[in-house]
Amino acid sequence: MGARDHRYNGRHTEMAGAQPETALLRTLGERVREARARRGMTRRILARDSGVSERHLAQLETGQANVSVLLLAQISAALGLSAADLLRRSGDEEPAELTLIHQFLRRLPERRLARVRAQLLRDFGEVGGQRENRIALIGLRGAGKSTLGAALAAELHVPFVELDREVEREAGTGLSEIFLLYGQQGFRRYERRCLEKTLETHERCVIATGGSIVSEPATYDLLLSTCFTVWLKASPEEHMERVIEQGDTRPMAGNAGAMDDLRRILDSRAALYGQADATVDTSARSPRQCLKDLKRTLAAAIKERRT
Repeated sequence: MGARDHRYNGRHTEMAGAQPETALLRTLGERVREARARRGMTRRILARDSGVSERHLAQLETGQANVSVLLLAQISAALGLSAADLLRRSGDEEPAELTLIHQFLRRLPERRLARVRAQLLRDFGEVGGQRENRIALIGLRGAGKSTLGAALAAELHVPFVELDREVEREAGTGLSEIFLLYGQQGFRRYERRCLEKTLETHERCVIATGGSIVSEPATYDLLLSTCFTVWLKASPEEHMERVIEQGDTRPMAGNAGAMDDLRRILDSRAALYGQADATVDTSARSPRQCLKDLKRTLAAAIKERRT
């Protein structure tokens, strides 16, 4: 075989090896052209928005240009897509609705993404209904979370977890000491850690949370996304009366405006508590009646979610 044959075979081998790359460039060009057409964008407009010349775009769309990563990022951003969307292999295309959802989520501020995820889980549930295996009771102190939580867990034959007690066990001291030693942020860290441990330990359980858990977005989002949450709601008067009946006079001690403070707390948290899957009003009702209402509300809400 002569030198000319060697050169020919080498060139032929190179072209054969380049075929997948050529196919990729052609697919990329078609995707850019289709995305531009869907948005009603001329090549001139895409050039203006992306900062890539019309000539280079023309070469790209015909599969003749090997675009750089930087230019691909500029083009995809101008098209409202990710570079991954344009480079996805043929046959791996996402459904149009999923692509639109991705685009919508990318436009949201990062602080709202956790709440959107929690809302999706509340609306559509985890695989196999896992979220509904854990019932979390939320609400202000005195709403009946401990009493009803323990009774509900007994009827369902599942563990009952009081999150504040778990925090005390984890820290080795009472809540007052935790706040004194570590402050609000220290308590929040313990609360998050104990919730995570509870979720890891129990696939089925009833959880009574602290009244302020809704004020910590990350922890509350975790609760909403992993548990079926119920807001135990009561009037400010009921809350105060029950706390004092339990022997705790601290809310009234040296504070003539305690009831006004309580109303303000309820008002400020109402929208957060309202994110729960269901609500049960415990005002002017006995524990037996409240438990009956809770079970009925749970059954109806879960049935509705599954239909």
